[in-house]
Amino acid sequence: MNQWPVPTPDLPADVHPALAATALAASRAYGGARREFTRVQLREEVADGADGTPTMRVDAIVEAAIAEAAAQAGANLLSEEAGFIDNGSAATLVIDPVDGSANAALGVPLSCFAGALVIDDEPVEALTVWFDTGRAWSAHAGRPTPFRTTGRTALKGASVCMMRPKRGTEEAWMRVANEADRVRILSTTCLETALVAEGSVDAFADPGSDTHRLMDLIAALVTVPAAGGALLDLRGRPLTFDLDLSRRWSGIAAATPALADELISTILG
Repeated sequence: MNQWPVPTPDLPADVHPALAATALAASRAYGGARREFTRVQLREEVADGADGTPTMRVDAIVEAAIAEAAAQAGANLLSEEAGFIDNGSAATLVIDPVDGSANAALGVPLSCFAGALVIDDEPVEALTVWFDTGRAWSAHAGRPTPFRTTGRTALKGASVCMMRPKRGTEEAWMRVANEADRVRILSTTCLETALVAEGSVDAFADPGSDTHRLMDLIAALVTVPAAGGALLDLRGRPLTFDLDLSRRWSGIAAATPALADELISTILG
């Protein structure tokens, strides 16, 4: 069992109360799950989620706590396991309860809570919380953040996070790797895009696997542009609020629009 404690997130004072409540509930639930269950138990698939993918026990535990917190806050919830929960509000929280579920289950300290507050179909605020450190990235649409991207404009020499090369994306993956200075595979898109926003890495890319769901990218859709970067889909598909969890994207987060464009052209060949 993983007995390392999960710290209380260090949230900025201006985080929306509903986002704050669900993030705090997620961290408490994940910490409790690590104390109660073994790594094997946390990784066990216990259901099929609303997005069509298997639900690990760790996801189910954390999402249940988030759903309760959202209901108490009076906000609707769209989440990958439960789907849409209508609490009769104009505000909807689009949340990935545990991004990097396999990491979280096994004790690899690279997983996070990520969510966005959507008002009338528009994402207006985002929050990402790194579970094992308590670090938080908060952003409001149209408002600059205190953290900034690196400002890099060229792929050559860049530090890039990528999804692992899945079948059919190997050649595209290698084209990026051959141009970049350094490549990392952290297996947690929401955390990796936050690292792009704060300037720890230059870019993140799914090299064409169409793995991403709305909740994988919607926090970055607010956070990355607010920090000076760009968040795009590889094939130019718009990332819009939608209750249809079957939709998929290949997300590209980059320090600048120029770097995003070069990443896309390199991946597409």
